[in-house]
Amino acid sequence: MEGASAKGDSMEELKGLRISSLDSDSEEDAAVVEENRKAVDVEEEDDEDEDEDLEPVMLGFLEKPEHPWSLLRQSFPSKAGGAPAWLDPVNLPTGRHCVCDICGKPLRFVLQVYAPITEKESAYHRTLFVFMCPKMSCLLRDQHEQWKHKPEQPSRSVKVFRCQVPLSNPFYSSEHSKNDGTDRPSSPGAVLCDRCGTWKGDKLCGRCKKVHYCSERHQRKDWKSVHKYECRQVDNSLQLSNAGSILTKKLWPEYEIVDEDEGEFGAKVTDDSQNNAMSLVSRGKADDSMDSIIDGFKMDIDKRTFAIFEERRSRAPDQVLRYCRSSTAKPLWPMFSGRLPKADIPSCKHCGGRMIFEFQILSTLLYYFGVDNGRDSLDWATIVVYTCESSCDASVAYKEEFVWVQLY
Repeated sequence: MEGASAKGDSMEELKGLRISSLDSDSEEDAAVVEENRKAVDVEEEDDEDEDEDLEPVMLGFLEKPEHPWSLLRQSFPSKAGGAPAWLDPVNLPTGRHCVCDICGKPLRFVLQVYAPITEKESAYHRTLFVFMCPKMSCLLRDQHEQWKHKPEQPSRSVKVFRCQVPLSNPFYSSEHSKNDGTDRPSSPGAVLCDRCGTWKGDKLCGRCKKVHYCSERHQRKDWKSVHKYECRQVDNSLQLSNAGSILTKKLWPEYEIVDEDEGEFGAKVTDDSQNNAMSLVSRGKADDSMDSIIDGFKMDIDKRTFAIFEERRSRAPDQVLRYCRSSTAKPLWPMFSGRLPKADIPSCKHCGGRMIFEFQILSTLLYYFGVDNGRDSLDWATIVVYTCESSCDASVAYKEEFVWVQLY
């Protein structure tokens, strides 16, 4: 994984901070964390060794869109970076749902996955949205607090929302999409923040009454950087043009997510890959080199788990997403330690029902986003999303689901 593997020494320093900066006041808390980790290892080691049939997995790859309209909300896209294409464009998340619970800054859009459930009328259109704080220090604190305390109201720096609407809805035509750029939404959406283009812009500039913001923080930043020079200008086109230039710098690069069946990538091993220990292999049969690697790691569960993960990942190295919504599906963990124990998968906060694995994001995404090697730059092993098994209907349009981030 090109983006994740380049972190080097700076990330090692951060990982040191994960214990020293947060646990220095309580050696007992550190012992609790280690005890929990060992308990997970004992409880789940047998599961790791069990042979089981592979669930069919759809892989997500990033491509620059061939047509700009393919990423608009009426096209029901799966996309990464840029601004979200909100499914329900009116009833957006608000308040604390929009911000990092650690630092209080508005969350940045990561990606969205269009995942309708055809057998459920109310989920004819269904999309999952992932947001996170771009600060690694917040992500470290997020995961640390969950391991230690497992609070009822955890402080999160990464959040996932599910939105679903039936075929007949006030936002889109019930006719089949033409997918040629001529589709139009049935109604306009909420006004968005001119600073981030992501969250509802329910705050106005007090002077010009024309520029919208999602938060006082974004209003202050925009005022200092550009708006104070333009606030009294009559030429709104100049104002919007400059706002757009600021917006581009605050978002990750935009891509379309295209999917392919993982089974399509396991048919053949090329001649060149025969010399590579992480070569492509056929489904259900590892090559001799991979077998020897896995056998050599039997005494180290983390290394063995990583070898299994890398064998699967190497079938399609550019994958950024793995999707498999099934009651028996499991994430493909890069490491054994830091996995979410089965017992800790929460119930749906909206209906109280069971939650199941739906998809995971790989650290390959960091490469496409151009994340640098700065001291507080993001890094992760995998981001795993669990959703309500029944995809319940709740009164709120955007239902927060559960996400677990495994760190290296």
